[in-house]
Amino acid sequence: MDLRIVLNQLLSHTFRLSFRSGLFLLLTAAFAGSLPGTAQSKPAPDVLVLSNGDTLHGKFVSDVQGKVTFHSDVLGDISLTWDKIKELHTSGPFALVDHTLKTRGKKQVAQIPTGTLEVAGGELTLHPAAGAATKPMPVKNAQFIMDEATLDKQLNHSPSFLTGWNGSATAGAATVTATQNQYTMSGGIGLVRVVPTVSWLNPRDRTSLDFTGSYGKITQPAYVAAGVLVPAVVTKSAIYHADAERDEYFSPRFFALAQTSFDHNFAQNLDLQQIYGGGFGWTVFKTPRQEADLKGTIQYEKQQFITSGPGSNLNLAGSTLGANYMLHLKMLTYTQSLAYIPAFNDMHAYSAYETNTLTFPAYKNLGFSVGTMDSYLNAPPLSVPPTKRNSFQFTMGLTYSIKSKY
Repeated sequence: MDLRIVLNQLLSHTFRLSFRSGLFLLLTAAFAGSLPGTAQSKPAPDVLVLSNGDTLHGKFVSDVQGKVTFHSDVLGDISLTWDKIKELHTSGPFALVDHTLKTRGKKQVAQIPTGTLEVAGGELTLHPAAGAATKPMPVKNAQFIMDEATLDKQLNHSPSFLTGWNGSATAGAATVTATQNQYTMSGGIGLVRVVPTVSWLNPRDRTSLDFTGSYGKITQPAYVAAGVLVPAVVTKSAIYHADAERDEYFSPRFFALAQTSFDHNFAQNLDLQQIYGGGFGWTVFKTPRQEADLKGTIQYEKQQFITSGPGSNLNLAGSTLGANYMLHLKMLTYTQSLAYIPAFNDMHAYSAYETNTLTFPAYKNLGFSVGTMDSYLNAPPLSVPPTKRNSFQFTMGLTYSIKSKY
């Protein structure tokens, strides 16, 4: 046989063997990489056993003062209390803050233990990656439990300016067409961002933004009576309020603040009131359900009225003494703000206001709200018709809750 033919056949056979072997090795590596227990495998799911014996597989999210959140691929996020849980087994590490940690600053929380969790018989055991397991403790003593990634994010990072906000937006409207034509629109938005964004850490700073407004108009069309043309009459009302505040905390309850606010009230002859000030605040109490703050500032205030003449332009040095209260229940949220605003260089030019809001949840982020705004202005200038010093407003509308995703 020709030697060249023999060599060609040998080389062709060798190439086919090499190609098949390479393809086999490649497929074997790809298949092995998808098997459980390899580097690409997913971590084992956490296991939650309910008190009725039902077992859920998924991801344990957190425990915030007895409120446990567990994510199931089938049911989504579910919230329940420890008395509804028989057993819990986690595959990943979690950080545990117990009731003995009174101060939750950055240094203290950075030293809290981490490990996998085992819950059985109403007691919790933490298994660190190195060292012996902790002594079993009652689950009621575990104030906060979160994963290591969440702990690191809240301790060592801050949300961008556009994230971390919580609050609500409200809108309402009414219209009447009859002998008189009337329409009224009202709305508002309130946003608060506290850093860190979780309650199990002491706050470092807080930023709040708020705007409320209402506008209405009643029109009496022109008509002819006894051969005399009666011109159209238009009556309008407009009330707007906007404010912003920045708080910097020295301790969990004591903070310094800078604030500004703007007010327009057509019914009180007020074209624009501007306030720029700074001071200090104190959190009287703070629980998961309610919080109360007291504040005091020194400020510059400028009042401009619609009517021109004496007293229509005031430059004032004064103060704001205020209180804020919030109550959060399952079926409603109540907020209240009170403020007394004296002027040091004109003792007659003081003012005060009070706002109250009740919000009732309806479906998911939607709810229904009712509110009042009562403002008092002691020294409006003389006008025709005379300006009343007190202004009261009642509003209602639909509310959309804005919740942080940080």
